[in-house]
This record gives sequence, C-alpha cells and structure tokens, in this order.
Amino acid sequence: MLKFIVLVLPVFIYAEGLKSLLDYAHQNNQLVSSKELTQQSKLREVDSKKSAYYPTVDVGGFYQNLNEKTTGLAGDTYSGFAKVGVDLYDGGSKSALLKQKRDEYKASSHDVSDMKKSISLSVMQNFFGIKSLEATLSSREEAHKSLKAQLDRMNAFYDAALATKDDVDRLQAAYDTNVYEMESVKLQILSSKLNLSLQVGKKITSLDKSSFNENIENNLEVMDAIQSLEYSKQALHNYSESIDSAYYPQIRLEDTYSLYSYSDTDTFHPKGVDNQNKLMVSLNLRLYDNATLKSSKQAVAISSQALSAQIEYKTLEQEMLHELALARINTNKIKIKSALSALEAAKSAFHTIEQKYTAGIVDNVAYLDALTSKTSAMSLYETSLNDAQIAYGQYYYYAGKNLEEFIND
Repeated sequence: MLKFIVLVLPVFIYAEGLKSLLDYAHQNNQLVSSKELTQQSKLREVDSKKSAYYPTVDVGGFYQNLNEKTTGLAGDTYSGFAKVGVDLYDGGSKSALLKQKRDEYKASSHDVSDMKKSISLSVMQNFFGIKSLEATLSSREEAHKSLKAQLDRMNAFYDAALATKDDVDRLQAAYDTNVYEMESVKLQILSSKLNLSLQVGKKITSLDKSSFNENIENNLEVMDAIQSLEYSKQALHNYSESIDSAYYPQIRLEDTYSLYSYSDTDTFHPKGVDNQNKLMVSLNLRLYDNATLKSSKQAVAISSQALSAQIEYKTLEQEMLHELALARINTNKIKIKSALSALEAAKSAFHTIEQKYTAGIVDNVAYLDALTSKTSAMSLYETSLNDAQIAYGQYYYYAGKNLEEFIND
C-alpha cells in the first residue's frame, strides 16, 4: 500500500489543472511579455507628450578666438548662457499628439488582453486535445491487456496442438498493430505536451481534470482585437488633427540670459558687455508647402478607412464564430449521447463474444471485431466529452470572455 502511495503521489503533486495553466501562461508566456513591453513603451510615449507642455530650459556656452582680430571685437570671447522657452500657441498640436499617444496606449492594452485570451484558447484546445489522446491510449492499453491474455492462451493451445498457426498469427498481428498504435499515440501526446509547455512557459508532465461551466448566454462583448483596432483608428484621427495644426500660427516665447568674459583686448579691440538678457517672441505661419501636409492627411485618412474595413470584418467574424461555437456545443451534446450508447453496446457485445470465444463457440475474427469496436467506442466517447469542452471554451472566447472565469478546477 505504501509503495502504491509513493508511486501515485507525484501525479497528484504535479498534475496541472486548466485554470492554473492559464494563470501561469498569462504571467510567463513570452508573447504576452512582448505585448506588455510594447504597452509600457506606449505609456512612456504618453508621459513624453505630457512633458511637452512644460517650459524648456537650455544651458550652453562658447569660446571665440579671432585671428586676425576684427576691429571693435576682443580677440578672445567666453560666454555662458541659460535659455527658458515656452510655446504660447501651437495650433493644438500638443493636445492632438497627446490624445494620439493615449489612444495608442489603450490599443496596446487591448493587445495585451487579446494575446492573453488567444493564448488561453490555444492552451485550452491543446489541453483537451491531450486529454483525448490520453483516453485513446488508455483504451489501447486496455485492449493490449485483453490481446495479451488471449495471445498467451492461444499459444498454450497451439503448443498443445489444440489451435492452428493461423489462430495464433491473427492474434499476434492484432497485438502488434495495437502496440504500433499505442506508440504512435504516445508520440502525439509527447509532442502536444511539449507544445503546451512552450505555450505555458514551464514543463508539463501530467494534466488534472478540468471542465467549463455550461452557462450559455447570448450577450457578446466586443473582442479585444476589435477594440484595439477602434483605438488605433481614433489615434489616426488625432494624428490627422496634429497635421492640421501646422497651418495655424506657432507662437513661442524665449528668454536668454548670457554672461561674457574677454581676453586679448586693447583700444581697438575692446571688451563687450558683461551680461545680457534677451527676450524674444517668435511667430511662424505656414503659407505654402506644395500640398505636403494635405497629402499626409489624405494618407492618414486612407489608413483610417483600412482600419474601418478591418473592424467591420472582425465584428462579422466574431458574430459568425460565436454562432458556430454554439452550434458546435449543441452538436456535441448529441454526439456524446450517441457515443455513450455505442460504448455501452460495444462493451456488452464484447463481454458476450469474449465469453463465447473463450468457450470456442466463435472464432478469433468475431473476437477481434468486437474488441476493435469496444476500443474505438471508448476512445470516441472520451473524445466527444473533450470536444464538448473545447466547444464551450470557443463559445466563451468568441463571446469576448475570459476563459478562466468559467473553468471548474
């Protein structure tokens, strides 16, 4: 008993439920991390545009040496200055660019959420796909035990001259084929688990049971991918307004205070002022640019139209896939009932034929057919259950929901 507990305990320790896998993937998947870094960069761009409203302060200096010296100027001049400047009016450019960056940040936020949900969908499909493969392997292993027992029994009969070589060969062929199928399924399970490990961000060894709440609602939330496109379109609109601002007056105020020092001076090359304060208001107005800005605005308008087309398509696609997911749920309910009925019939038939085969009433052809039917029915039933869970996951995904909120772990 103690040995059994020791062997089984690691399975319970390391078995992963779907919800815990999704939570871990959201924190450790590299694609999610990439989107989050992009989001952070967009936030820094917002901060940058906010800072553009503040005055600028510049400091500098120069050294000038004249050789040959010019009359009225010192041979060497040293200067240091500090300049404070502020834009009094920019036609709304800063405001438009700030709005643009805020919309781009909101779009990136939805990109992060969309990536998490997309990873959740992929992990979920892989999770239940592995469950189906494991069910197939389990049915094959059960068939393996039955075939092994009958093969050993038939070999004993053959050694006692109570069975023909043909009887043994048929069972041996079925046994070897089943081993081949088992190894193929094992490889598929390994491949799927490695793929799942990549998606989640850690090694996956064993999966626990998980299922979705069967809570069907018809309310759709706009998917994050569509909301991201909406904000990207709005960002283009604000960028277009920043282009328009170039046609408005640009007024800037600057105050510069300078200190001077001189050397290599004489009567003809005297010192200049020791300090000087210069206040300047500048105005700039674009009168002609050969329609450069107009062309830029047209290009932005075309990009906005392209996004509008994507939004319209994605919206219709979400509605269609959501409807298809609901139909898939209803179809799987029928398939589960049919698969269960087929499994019960196959089990009953196999039990009867196995007894008759053992008693020598039916041949090994009937036995192998019954065993194959039972094995297929077992796999089909478990697969139909997992397909139903995938259908529920797809339904919630295309409804714009977070899958982890509907998981029973």
